Amino acid sequence: MIFRGNIHQRYLVRETLMAIALVLLAFVALFSFFDFVEELRSVGRGRYDAMAAALFVVFSLPGLIYELIPVACLIGTLYALATLARHSEITVLRASGLSTGQLLTTLYRAAAALVLVTFLVGELLVPVADRYEQELKAEALNKTFAQQGFLSGIWVKDGRNFINIRNAISESYLENVRIYSFDDQNALQSVVEAKAAAFAERKGWLMSEVLRTTLAGERASVERLESDVWQSSITPDLLSVLMVAPERMSLYDLFGYTRHLSDNRQSTERYEIAIWKKIFYPLASLVMVTLALPFGYSHDRVGGVSLKIFGGVMLGIAFYALNGLFSNLGVINAWPPFASAAAPSALFLLAAGVLIWWVERR
Repeated sequence: MIFRGNIHQRYLVRETLMAIALVLLAFVALFSFFDFVEELRSVGRGRYDAMAAALFVVFSLPGLIYELIPVACLIGTLYALATLARHSEITVLRASGLSTGQLLTTLYRAAAALVLVTFLVGELLVPVADRYEQELKAEALNKTFAQQGFLSGIWVKDGRNFINIRNAISESYLENVRIYSFDDQNALQSVVEAKAAAFAERKGWLMSEVLRTTLAGERASVERLESDVWQSSITPDLLSVLMVAPERMSLYDLFGYTRHLSDNRQSTERYEIAIWKKIFYPLASLVMVTLALPFGYSHDRVGGVSLKIFGGVMLGIAFYALNGLFSNLGVINAWPPFASAAAPSALFLLAAGVLIWWVERR
């Protein structure tokens, strides 16, 4: 489908995809090298050696590819169009009847493939690779993922209960668990402490070495148990989500965790913004080829390509920065999640439309 059409369409798509692939490969290699150098600082701590650092970088590749595809799309398309313009091939194509709309439609065919690749990488590879990445480093450094956040571990709300997990060896095995139960008047009813809790299908969490403190008015009673069962909506699948940043989760995990937060009357803005970003981010490739198109109409023969590549790098950095900026501003100012996620792409699309209009008028 992508490579169908007449000769000039296939030629444009092929040249554009080759340029994008080359830019993406260069960026991935460069940033992977920087990441590896950064990880070497941790070598020698615990069991974290050079091989573990290399594996860490390998597991980070899907996330790196996911983030860099739109930027590579912009710079690669700029390079392809600037090269064609420098050789007067764009002029020949336009003289033969190729309109701006037809040229843009052809570029969209190349970008559509990147939209699909970005979505699949973000949904299938990034969440799994990021989880393995965190587990690898935590195990090598003798840490647990619960210690990556608050010093007291992670906190999860489940109905009227607040659960503190000090150490999470894995999603299904927890150590040093505390469960604070409150009544409808927000008065503390009981505190359950467990040395360990292991998840068993259809049974719940099997706790060992349990200390239960029950409060009744001004009196408190303490009960020690060798084992107990903790029934909760907190599952290993839900805990595994906490190992991955919202932007790295799959849409399925994001919807599930957002529903859990909503059911427990907790703030969901950050995760709602992440959902919309997961939807809009793959479409950024379409925005980038639109932004690159006006530069293809210039005919600079000396220094034109390098100047446009530099401009593409600056625009790519600006897009990446705005993407993170609007997400944070959306959470801080309680902006609508849709607007926070769509704003960067909308601004760049508007800029592309203005540039195309200005070039056409010339």
